[in-house]
Amino acid sequence: MHILHIVGARPNFMKAAPVMRALQQRGTKQTLVHTGQHYDANMSEVFFSQLQMPAPDVNLEVGSGSHARQTAEIMTRLESVVLERKPDVVAVYGDVNSTLAGALVCAKLLVPAAHIEAGLRSFDRTMPEEINRVVTDRLSDWLFTPSEDAGTNLQQEGVAEDKIFLVGNVMIDSLLRLLPLAAKTDSPVPAERYALVTLHRPANVDSGNALGSILEELLQLSAQLTVVFPVHPRTRQRISDLGMDLGRLHLLDPLPYMEFLALEQRAAVVITDSGGVQEETTYLRVPCLTLRANTERPVTVTQGTNVVVGNDREKLRLELGKILDGNFKAGQPPPLWDGHAAERIAEVLCK
Repeated sequence: MHILHIVGARPNFMKAAPVMRALQQRGTKQTLVHTGQHYDANMSEVFFSQLQMPAPDVNLEVGSGSHARQTAEIMTRLESVVLERKPDVVAVYGDVNSTLAGALVCAKLLVPAAHIEAGLRSFDRTMPEEINRVVTDRLSDWLFTPSEDAGTNLQQEGVAEDKIFLVGNVMIDSLLRLLPLAAKTDSPVPAERYALVTLHRPANVDSGNALGSILEELLQLSAQLTVVFPVHPRTRQRISDLGMDLGRLHLLDPLPYMEFLALEQRAAVVITDSGGVQEETTYLRVPCLTLRANTERPVTVTQGTNVVVGNDREKLRLELGKILDGNFKAGQPPPLWDGHAAERIAEVLCK
């Protein structure tokens, strides 16, 4: 059997690494295609090193662009690779443009596709990732879900039950593998107690009013707690356009996975709009406040440490106050978030 993996952005690498390792242990032939959707060294190359992934067999080097242009460019370059390599199965991960492009190419070429992290839904079609999730699931032959709600979503959409496999969360596989090393990593923050912030979604960073409002809240928080903010390149440009004085915030360049994980597990609170960070904080039992109106990972709210505060600044202040007072929900990891999701995926694909 020959399995071709398509990755393009940081979350994909963390999901693909354990799956590739589990398949390697079974002697499966594998090809790794990096679309180049993320191409900054800290956003890409160092992840391969830290996750102990093999160098990509193919790098499509598509770079940045609009959603339509980037997706089309990946499809154009990927088609010849799939035709040449002739995989038995193509594995796509998560919900980025590389995920959608891979599923579309496979559907056109009649190559079976497996979607790892299938079935997640925010039910918000204004999110590009939601479109990617829905379309990828409709086109894929194997749907590997991280939680029970994801399988329920697929069944309600009419997906046959024999295509759905509840395997757990492969992100947690990577987290557990690297957590002991992260614990030994020196912190770049000169404070024992701090809030960790990540922002990258268009709804938060593309609007000057929305971003300015969030930054004002972070500046107020910095009077009580050190605020550590690894800044995504797009977000940094938007911050520069606002011209605000953020001297009281501890701004960092994007961090490699190990360094970010080290900061995350020691944080007093994480403020984010990232889906993966919601999952990681739930496993680490670190309080998480999500700056979005919804989440495609509701188990992080119902079972984990996550609270969705949206753009409600009053709710953000209220929840921060609770956390600073030590009054927050402990939460617990959902079932099958145990570090063995990739092994379950490999078992299904190799049958």
